[in-house]
Amino acid sequence: MRTYEARSKFYARRGGSTLLSALFATSMLLLAGSAYAAERTHGLSSFGTLKYPAEFKHFDYVNPNAPKGGRLATMPTSSINTFNHFNAFILRGDAAFGSGGPYDSGFLFDSLMVRAMDEPDAVYGLVAHSAEVADDKLSATFYLRPEARFRDGTPLTADDVVFTLDKLKKDGHPRYQMMLRDVVSATAVDPHTVRYTFKGDNLRDLPLMVAQLPIFSKAFYTANDFLKESLDPPLSSGPYEVGEFRQGTFVSYNRRKDYWAADLPVNRGRYNFDTIRFEYYRDRAVGLEAFKARAYDLREEFTSKSWATEYDVPAVREGKIVKLTLPDGRPSGAQGFFLNMRREKFADSRVRKALDYAFDFEWTNKALFFGLYTRTASYFENSDLKAEGKPSDAELALLEPFRDKLPPEVFGEPYTPPVTDGSGRFRPSIREASRLLDEAGWKLDGGVRKNAKGETLDIEFLIDDPVTERIVGPYAGRLSDLGVKATLRRVDPTQEQERIRRYDFEISAQRYSLSQTPGPEVRAFWNSEAGKEDGSYNLSGIADPAVDALIDKVLAAKSRDELRTACRALDRVLRAGHYWVPQWYKAAHNIAMWDKFARPAVKPAYDPAILDTWWYDADKAAKLGG
Repeated sequence: MRTYEARSKFYARRGGSTLLSALFATSMLLLAGSAYAAERTHGLSSFGTLKYPAEFKHFDYVNPNAPKGGRLATMPTSSINTFNHFNAFILRGDAAFGSGGPYDSGFLFDSLMVRAMDEPDAVYGLVAHSAEVADDKLSATFYLRPEARFRDGTPLTADDVVFTLDKLKKDGHPRYQMMLRDVVSATAVDPHTVRYTFKGDNLRDLPLMVAQLPIFSKAFYTANDFLKESLDPPLSSGPYEVGEFRQGTFVSYNRRKDYWAADLPVNRGRYNFDTIRFEYYRDRAVGLEAFKARAYDLREEFTSKSWATEYDVPAVREGKIVKLTLPDGRPSGAQGFFLNMRREKFADSRVRKALDYAFDFEWTNKALFFGLYTRTASYFENSDLKAEGKPSDAELALLEPFRDKLPPEVFGEPYTPPVTDGSGRFRPSIREASRLLDEAGWKLDGGVRKNAKGETLDIEFLIDDPVTERIVGPYAGRLSDLGVKATLRRVDPTQEQERIRRYDFEISAQRYSLSQTPGPEVRAFWNSEAGKEDGSYNLSGIADPAVDALIDKVLAAKSRDELRTACRALDRVLRAGHYWVPQWYKAAHNIAMWDKFARPAVKPAYDPAILDTWWYDADKAAKLGG
C-alpha cells in the first residue's frame, strides 16, 4: 500500500507492504470468501468456483522451469523507512519489510492455503492439502501435510495452527483482532487436522481468512515473547529466512535450499531469487539517485514527476535500465486526504464537503503530475464494485430502511468530486466551498473564518516528506483564500506513523485498498467499533449505523451479484458522508530495473508478482558487467 505522490502507511499493507495494499496489502488484499460444498476440496473460493483443478501442476502465471539463483535488491514499497523488529503482526514499533503482514508474510511464514493471483478470490493448499467446510458454514476443517516443517526441521502441526489463532486474537495487531472476532476457536483434532469454529451470520469469508493466516511455531513463541520488538529472526517455515541486515538501513532474505514445500504446485516456478534485499532510504529522491548509481536493482516509481523527467539518463538511453508499465487489475482503493472527525471542526459534513470543493485536482494533475492520474471518486475505484448512476432496485432495497437517516444524494447519482478547468483560478468551486462554510456557521470576519464562538477555522495537514509538501502547499493556499488557516506539520515518518495509529492528526494523506472480494477486513476500515481502536484503518472515525448494516450485507452476500449490490450501496453512503477529500489513482505499476531479470510471459491480473515469479538472468547480467 504506498500513496501515489503522497506516501502511505496503509495500503492495507502497514507493517511491511505495498505492494496494506495492501498490503495490507493488503489489504487486506489477500482475504476472500468460503466454499459452499460440504466436501473435501483442494482449494476454496468465495462463491464455489475454482479455476485450477485438483491435479494442477502450477499457476498459469509462472515459469515452472525458471532458474534459481542471483539477487534482487529493491526498495520497500511501504513508506515506513526504518525498522526495529521482525514481527509485523503486532502494533508496536516498525517491522522490517518482508517480515510479515497480510501482503508479504509468504517470505517467512507458510499458511494453510495461498492466494491465486489470477483469480479474484481463490486459495489453494500449501500446509493443508485440502479443506472441508461444514454444511452450516459454522466450521471448517483443514487437513495438513505431514511433511510440513519449520526452518529448524521440527514438524509444523495442528497445535501450531491453534496456537497462532490464539496468539493473534489475544496479542495480535488490532486489525487481526477485528478480523477474527467471529472466529471462535481452533481445535487440533489430531496432529495433522485442525478445525475452526465460527459464529455469527456473516460466515462466507471466514474459512478463506483463516486459511491465509501465517502459522507461528508454538515452541518458539513459548520460549520468546511474541510482543517483544526483537531483531532476533523468528523461527519461520516459508521459502526464505532472514539474512544479513542493518537496522534501518537494509534487510535481506535468503532462499532456503531445504524448504519443504518448494515443489508443491502452489510454489512451482516461484521464489526464484537466492536473495531478496530491501534498501532503506530516508528520502525517495535520494533512493532514486542511488538506483541510478546501481546501488540496487529495481524500483517501483510512485512519483509522476520523477517518472516523466528524471529517468533521462545514459543507462536508460543505452537500454541498461528498462522502464516498464505493468497493468494493475486490482481495485485501486481509497486514496485521499482523510479528515479526522474526532475533531469537532470536522463534525459537520458541509465543512468536509467544502474542503473537497477547495481541492483543485485538475490543476494538480496538469501542473504537478504531467497528466498521468485519474481522479478518485469511489472507495472501490477501478472495480465493478464502484457505484455508478442511480441506485438499482436491489441497491434501493438495502438503502430504504435508512432513508430518513441518510443524505438525499444517496438515492440519486453518487457523489462525485467537482471538476475544474485546470487553470488554478476556477472560481465556481471556490464559491461553492464558501457557501458551504457559511451554511455550516463558519462566517468570514476580516478575511478569516470564525464560528459563533469566535473560534477561527484552523486545520493542520500532517505530512512526512517534501513530495507531499509540494501537493499540500497549493491546496493550503486555496484554503487560505477561503479564510481557512491551513498549516503543514512535517514530522519524521516514525513519528507520523505513531500519530496516525493514535489518531493524533487532523488531516493526513493516506491510501488503502481492498481485495476483489471484500471480506471481514472491511470492518477495520469503516465499522464504528474499529474507529475506537488504535491502529485501525478507520482513520476518519466513521460511526454510522447504516454503514455498519451495509458492511454486514457485504459479508453476507451469497453470490457475486449480491456482493456487487451491497458494495455499491455502501459506496454511495460513504461517498455522501464526505469523510475524505479524494485524490487520484493510476491502474498501473511503473517499474524501472537494471536489465538483468526475466519474467513469465503472463502477468497475473491482481499482483505485479515481481518478487515471487521473476528470476535472475545470468546472460543479461553478464552483458551489463559490474
